[in-house]
Amino acid sequence: MRYEVIISKSVRKTIKRLPVATTSRIWDSIDALEMNPRPHGAIKLQGIAAYRIRVGDLRIIYEIHDKQLIVVVAEVGNRRDIYR
Repeated sequence: MRYEVIISKSVRKTIKRLPVATTSRIWDSIDALEMNPRPHGAIKLQGIAAYRIRVGDLRIIYEIHDKQLIVVVAEVGNRRDIYR
């Protein structure tokens, strides 16, 4: 099963502002969500229907819609800012 990954414009802009080395790691993690939306290390967030994965000090927050086979990347940001 292959999931479609949807990324908003605001998330794309955020990723573009990051250093190049970090950007490639973020894109690799997002691309991997197509094949496995719940990779090792993904944690279900409490209080909302979303998951997070770590990439260094950054976090990728995303939602999984299993019936439609869609992963929606909601936010990418530094760990100290992302949960506020």
